[in-house]
Amino acid sequence: MAMSGGIDSSVAAILLQQQYDLVGVTFRNFDLPCQTDSSEDVVESARQLADKLGFEHHVLDVRQQFRETVVQNFIDEYMRCRTPNPCVMCNPIIKWGELLRFADTMHCELLATGHYAQIACLNDRYFIQKGKDALKDQSYFLWRVKDDYLRRTLFPLGGLTKQKVREIAAEHGFVMLTEKKESEEICFIPDNNYRNFLKEQVPDLDERMRPGKMVDTEGKFLGKHTGLYNYTIGQRKGLGIALGVPAYVVALDAERNRVVIGYKDDLQGKELLLEDIHMMKYPDFEDGQQFDCRIRYRSKGVPAQLYHEGDKVRVVFAEAVESITPGQSTVFYEGDDLVGGGLICIP
Repeated sequence: MAMSGGIDSSVAAILLQQQYDLVGVTFRNFDLPCQTDSSEDVVESARQLADKLGFEHHVLDVRQQFRETVVQNFIDEYMRCRTPNPCVMCNPIIKWGELLRFADTMHCELLATGHYAQIACLNDRYFIQKGKDALKDQSYFLWRVKDDYLRRTLFPLGGLTKQKVREIAAEHGFVMLTEKKESEEICFIPDNNYRNFLKEQVPDLDERMRPGKMVDTEGKFLGKHTGLYNYTIGQRKGLGIALGVPAYVVALDAERNRVVIGYKDDLQGKELLLEDIHMMKYPDFEDGQQFDCRIRYRSKGVPAQLYHEGDKVRVVFAEAVESITPGQSTVFYEGDDLVGGGLICIP
């Protein structure tokens, strides 16, 4: 049972204890000087709950693996002027890869997490389905989790709403968990300031990503930028220029070290290209086949047709979508079923 010390994994453990023998595990992934106490709090909260429910608890140190994969990818992507989603990288490598290896050493058959998602099977292919609670559904982050991992996975909360989870926690005497504030920040950036994090992790960042020009979509000079890592597609605040109307970052030109500024209409796009494709529900798709595609976690699904382009996939939307961002995930659905996904490489 993967345990974070929060309400979701705790309630998942409560539910599963009625059916299985549990072994709880909490992993340490990344310590910052300001985060060490917080990391210890997470471990202690999980340990206390395991003790109260009567099953053993272990701490798995994955700091080296996490640093070499998830954190390094995060840094590398920003250095390429892309905007990464570390959870998408972490899930298959750390949350499943490392935890299932640990499960094997403990002779555990299954791995359970507190994700709001569900698992289904068709033609002996295991795939993700959306969680019942649309506001908490986490299927978007799980598109890279492998079939053989899903075969050994349980999602006890997938058919529950967040409100029901809170009620279960309170019923079992864990009222404090219902009052605990939930973090939506990146776990290794507790203050949510990725720019400061990059400066700390890349000592020569300002040398490698020097100031340069801000230009409009026609190439006209508008001002100076402070380094491409300070900007993301769709950004409106902190641009340091005044055009009299709302202006946005519409592109990052790494080759010429330029930030391209435009208007809201310039953020609209109807096509994108994906790499690192992973199929779930089906082994493949037919060119022109239509699915509902989401280009970020909170975006709505938009009907789109998919086409093979070598080892990549072109996505053509039925209507324009806003702020297509290289490095982010595009996930395609058939109803509630997650068909597959990929990383946006170019609009």
